[in-house]
Amino acid sequence: MNRLAVQAGAVSLAQGFPDFACPPELKEAAAAAVNADINQYAITWGARPLREAIAAKTARFHPGWQVDPETQITVTCGATEGMIAAMLGLLDPGDEVIVFEPFYENYGPDAILSGAVPRYVTLHEPDWSIDPDELRSAVNTRTRATR
Repeated sequence: MNRLAVQAGAVSLAQGFPDFACPPELKEAAAAAVNADINQYAITWGARPLREAIAAKTARFHPGWQVDPETQITVTCGATEGMIAAMLGLLDPGDEVIVFEPFYENYGPDAILSGAVPRYVTLHEPDWSIDPDELRSAVNTRTRATR
């Protein structure tokens, strides 16, 4: 999709490409990890220190929330994996998902793979606004999610 977007002069929603340099602290941390031979895959649901850090940050931003890093946090290999995992875990066949378009290329297919039906609602230029009537008409008793 990125190649086609570049050819057409379009904005690609298929993959993020940062338009800034990697922060030096991140480069140093990565180099230190490699030098310390920390080079194995993490466990499937994410390394414990990362899950604990996410739980701690969640508690700082949402006082009163008690998040268990062992049972309530899963780290995924990017948004694509997280999105399909969430859809497979939360949607039932026949549920509907509102997908705002233009959209990332996996939103519709992931809904379909989950047994759900994507319902597309257009984001209108120039400010990418949502027409409330269009959104209202897409929502029904089978609507379970938005992307």
